[in-house]
Amino acid sequence: MRTKQLKELVVAALEEIKAKDIVVLDVRKLTSITDMMVVASGTSTRQVKALADNVVEKAKAAGCRPLGVEGEREAEWVLVDLADVVVHVMLPSTRDFYQLEKLWGMNERRGQEASTS
Repeated sequence: MRTKQLKELVVAALEEIKAKDIVVLDVRKLTSITDMMVVASGTSTRQVKALADNVVEKAKAAGCRPLGVEGEREAEWVLVDLADVVVHVMLPSTRDFYQLEKLWGMNERRGQEASTS
């Protein structure tokens, strides 16, 4: 599956379970570990886990098995590694604390793709 298709699948899976503040970060110019990062918020630990589970389920159905899933037990921050796309689903307080968008040097533009250009 191509990166663009995988990104679209991830965003659709998050929107299906009503994720908040979905941001897509194009990090190809910044790192070799992944092409895109998708950051989203859930309103509770239960929703954060459900969002991550839905991403995993949809990815597997499309033939893309995750390389790993971290943080499911606490569900304050769940990371789903799909190789070309890494998904971070967080509680708003956790997201505010870590500020991944700033960490990766992105201008925060919620609801749309942020680029490094």
